[in-house]
Amino acid sequence: MPADIPSKERLFNHHMKIAVLTLGCKTNQAESMNMEHALNNAGHQIVEMLEKPDICIINTCTVTSKADYQSRQLINRALKNNAKVIVTGCYAELNNEQIKNIDNNIEVIRNNNKSNIINMIPNEYSSGNINFSKYARHRPAVKVQDGCNYSCSYCAIPMARGRSRSIPIDRVISEIKFYESLGYKEIVLTGIHLGTYGLDLKPKKSLSMLLDNILKNTNIPRIRISSLEIKEIDDKFLELLTEERICKHLHIPLQSGDDNILKLMNRTYSTKDFLSGIERIIKKVPEISIGTDVIVGFPCEGELEFENTKKLIESIPFSYLHVFPYSPRPRTKAVTFSGQVAGAIKKERVTILREIGMAKKEDYIEKNIGKSLDIIVEDRCEDGVIGTAGNYIKVLVTDENNIKEGMLVNVHVLGHKDGIAIGIPAKNLELLNKQSFFICL
Repeated sequence: MPADIPSKERLFNHHMKIAVLTLGCKTNQAESMNMEHALNNAGHQIVEMLEKPDICIINTCTVTSKADYQSRQLINRALKNNAKVIVTGCYAELNNEQIKNIDNNIEVIRNNNKSNIINMIPNEYSSGNINFSKYARHRPAVKVQDGCNYSCSYCAIPMARGRSRSIPIDRVISEIKFYESLGYKEIVLTGIHLGTYGLDLKPKKSLSMLLDNILKNTNIPRIRISSLEIKEIDDKFLELLTEERICKHLHIPLQSGDDNILKLMNRTYSTKDFLSGIERIIKKVPEISIGTDVIVGFPCEGELEFENTKKLIESIPFSYLHVFPYSPRPRTKAVTFSGQVAGAIKKERVTILREIGMAKKEDYIEKNIGKSLDIIVEDRCEDGVIGTAGNYIKVLVTDENNIKEGMLVNVHVLGHKDGIAIGIPAKNLELLNKQSFFICL
C-alpha cells in the first residue's frame, strides 16, 4: 500500500495531473487517446509518470504472460509514486482479484465501462488545450471496432473484450475530422478484429464501405489499416488499396506455416489460402509492405512443423516479422493440449525467425533505395529526424533543423543501416542535381 494516498480534496480539485499509461494493441492506444482528450478538455493536465501524477490510469494488456507481467509492473510503479491508481484493459478484465491483492485501494474498471473513467473525475470546465502522450502525437489510432467472434485456441482476448461491435461510420468520420482539425497527417484505423467491421450494424456495413466514406468525407492525407485476416481482404478492399491516400502497408497474421498447427490454433485458413491471398495482394499492389505475426513453440510444434513455418515465411516477400514464443493463457483451449514445447526450444526458434525477419526488412528497404517516400516526422535524434513512410519504413533524415515533428515530408532514400532507411528531403536532391549540372557545364 502506498505511503501517501492523495486526499479527497487533492483528487477532486480542478487542476489534477493525470498519467494515462498504455500497454498492448492500437485499440488500447485509441481508447487511451480518447480518455486523454476528454480529461484534458476538462481542464486536467496529461503528464508522464516521472511528473508525479495525482491519478494514474493504466490501460492493460493480457495477450501474453509478458504483457501480464508488464501490467503488474506499471501498477506497482504507479503505487510507489503515491498516485491514485485506476486500472482497466484486458489484464484487469480477467484478473480483478489479483489486482485487488496488490492493493485494495486500486480502482478496477471493466472494459465495457472504460469510457466512463472520465466521469469518475470532475469535468467542470474546458482548458482549450490538447496535450496527448508522446506515443500518440503523430499518427493517432482511431478505434472503429471492438471484440472478436473468433475462438483461436491460444487467445484470451475474446474473453476480455466480448463479441464484435462496430462504431457507426458517422462517429468514425467525426473523430477523424477532429484529428484533421488538430493538424494530424495520418490516422490508423484499428480494432480487435478489424475485418469484421460493420457486420453487426443495421443495415450491415463493411470495412470497404467505411474506407470509401473516409475517402469521400475527410481530407486526412494518410489512412493506415491495422491488422487484417487474409480471408477478409476482398476485391473491393484491394481496389481501395490503390487509392493514393491509403497507406501501402498491411499487417496480416500468419501465426504458423504448418496446416496441422493452424488447425490446432483454430485458425480459419490453410497455408494454401494464405499464399494465394498474398499473391492476389501483390499482383494488385506490387510495391506494398506486408508484415505478419508468427507464434513459435505452439503445442505439438515439432521440428517438421517449425521447418514448414520457416520455409513458408522464406517464400513470402514479407517486409517485417513480429515473432512471439507461445505463451499459455489461462482458460484457453491450448493450455490443455499435450505436446507443450520447452522454453529453450521456443527461444531458439524465435531467434531463427527474427533473424529471417531482419533480413527481409533489410531487403524491403533496399528495394526502396532511390525512391521518394512521404514520411510523418515523429522524433528528433542526434543525426536528424526520424519518421514513418506510408509503406511503414522508418526513415532517418539527416541534418534538417527546419523539419518539425508531425510534418509530412517527401524524402529521397539514399541507403539504409540497422533496419532504418537513410534519406534527404527530396527538395535537397533537386538542388544537388542542379548544382551538379552547373558544375558539369
